[in-house]
Amino acid sequence: MTVQNSNTALGSKIIFIGLAILSLFPFISSATALVLGIIYAQVFENPYAKQTKKATGLLLKVAVVGLGFGMNVYSALAAGKDGFVLTIFSIFLTLTLGFGIGKLLKIDKKISYLISSGTAICGGSAIAAVSPVIDADEKQISVALGIVFILNSVALIIFPPIGHVLGLSQVDFGLWSAIAIHDTSSVVGAAAKYGDEALEVATTVKLARALWVIPVAFLSTMLFKNKGSKVKIPYFIGLFILAMLANSYIPFIQPLGPYIVEISKAALTLTLFLIGTSLSFRTVKNVGAKPFIEGVLLWIFISVSSLVYILYV
Repeated sequence: MTVQNSNTALGSKIIFIGLAILSLFPFISSATALVLGIIYAQVFENPYAKQTKKATGLLLKVAVVGLGFGMNVYSALAAGKDGFVLTIFSIFLTLTLGFGIGKLLKIDKKISYLISSGTAICGGSAIAAVSPVIDADEKQISVALGIVFILNSVALIIFPPIGHVLGLSQVDFGLWSAIAIHDTSSVVGAAAKYGDEALEVATTVKLARALWVIPVAFLSTMLFKNKGSKVKIPYFIGLFILAMLANSYIPFIQPLGPYIVEISKAALTLTLFLIGTSLSFRTVKNVGAKPFIEGVLLWIFISVSSLVYILYV
């Protein structure tokens, strides 16, 4: 390695660490942190790519559990009840439409199914749960994840302004973002920007939605005839529920709740910065036109149909 390359590598590490620390400050929003990460990815190669991949999964789980300390069981149950019917229909219709689009565009069956599952349920988490069940290879997983991450980034930035233009209430926006945005990280980020009530509704509905990855994964074993595969269960959702129960019923926990929530929001913002650093132009290029078209069409379908349901049904 030349001196110049060594200096460049050192500089990229310093900038990476500096931006990561900056994203922890309260004045940096989730969307800003994501954009900073994306800009970094276009200029530098992430010097901590493997560590970043592990850290994003862990930080997201910690942030979601921490947000539970700011929520009340009764309002969460009400939010979950409101989103139950919409969740069932949107998952079923998205998976069915994804199958049809995949056939029409002649997309690899496993790639199409991963994109549909990620759009229907909970983005990267659903793809991670379903991929071993259908025996997807690294390329198929990478394409599906790339599409989900790209559309997540767009959604996190554009959903709050759209919500304000349409005059959506906190509850309506929380429900819409939980249904129409793929990943939990972007759902929580967009809802947090909209307001505290939107955040509570969005987090509760999204995590309830994420549980559907279990029956969908079992269904996948039959569709792809891989009955010996193991299904990963998202255990951190149970910890989120325990955090809500603690905040609702344990008196000495309640005063600590706001502080835990603020730390969790900072962890979420850092998570979105780290996700952004993996969204380089190379990621977009490797996705391919037809799978990307499927991802966009499914996203438009679930966004528009859920919004119409929320506004008019």
